[in-house]
Amino acid sequence: MLKIIDGYIVKKYLGTFGFMLVLLSIVVLVIDVQQKIPRIERATEIDPKLDVTYFLINFYPFWIINLVVTFLAILVFISVIYFTSRMANNTEIVAIISSGASFHRFARPYLLTSLFIAVISLVINHFVLPWANIKKNQLEAYTYNTTNKEKILGTAAVSAQLSKTEYIFINSWNKREKRGYGFLYQKFDKNRKLIYELKSTDVFWEQEKKNFVLNSYLEKTINKDDSEKLGQGFEVRKNFGQDPEELFPNELLGQNKTTPELIKFIEREKEKGNSNLNSHLNEFHQRTSMPVSIIILTFLALSLSSQKKRGGLGINLAIGISLAFVFVFSFEALKVVSENKSMSPALAMWFPNIVFFPVTLFLYLKRANQ
Repeated sequence: MLKIIDGYIVKKYLGTFGFMLVLLSIVVLVIDVQQKIPRIERATEIDPKLDVTYFLINFYPFWIINLVVTFLAILVFISVIYFTSRMANNTEIVAIISSGASFHRFARPYLLTSLFIAVISLVINHFVLPWANIKKNQLEAYTYNTTNKEKILGTAAVSAQLSKTEYIFINSWNKREKRGYGFLYQKFDKNRKLIYELKSTDVFWEQEKKNFVLNSYLEKTINKDDSEKLGQGFEVRKNFGQDPEELFPNELLGQNKTTPELIKFIEREKEKGNSNLNSHLNEFHQRTSMPVSIIILTFLALSLSSQKKRGGLGINLAIGISLAFVFVFSFEALKVVSENKSMSPALAMWFPNIVFFPVTLFLYLKRANQ
């Protein structure tokens, strides 16, 4: 008997969740496309192939994957509230408990289904989502407003720390064309004394050979006796061990890497002395904390909606949507706090779970003992 009930609850859980998933994807896709059509049309001025059809095929499928992963815990939360409230209003839960099953036993299929979704989410977050983000991020900047698009594709001064003693500065670097002007490379000894300097009028990235090509360059080598050796030329190629995306990373770079790649990137940047890594650390910790949220929010939804209330389904959905808003807002707010270095990335990305877990446990035990 209980196995039949388990199957019934699992079917309700996955069926409602699947319906919510498809509904959200369609509604948000239609709204987003309509909103961004003017920006996409401006992208055709840069490249004629970048029309709406091209974005629907090459951008939005991967954008939807990112969106679903971001709101997966909330979808689960609202889905559980919805179908559990209907069961409670139909007195199905009362009948199950009255048949001799404890509330803990009744909650077992909720646990197993949430664990199943959480494990799938964990694998997607760490390995599948980065692949989707690579596809998405190739075009996402074209859907931004002019100011934000310029940050990703435009021209700006950039710098990079290759190691604790090596630095690169470029006065003007175009991230889309991978070309710049006013290049400077400096190397220091362990006493912070300059020992080598390389300047060039302009620089560009040679994709095929994975080199930077410096034009009209001047170089200076400073010997131990402070004498200088000067050199110049029309063209020289330099390999600094990384491509421009790695040397001058933006906030999207961490999204494009699988977790093993992201860990290596963060460790490499730490070795170089780069302390501005909180956005990448946020990405790393969120990939695990969000799947855990699925389990916590499942039991929070079960605790809130498994008892028949005055107002029925409506009041439960109102409470659920309000809590969902608080949950999503807290994650986004804590990202900003972490990036401003007011809180560690690990604490920031786990803080909503840390807060919601004891609340969920209290409500669940209270409901189980009624």
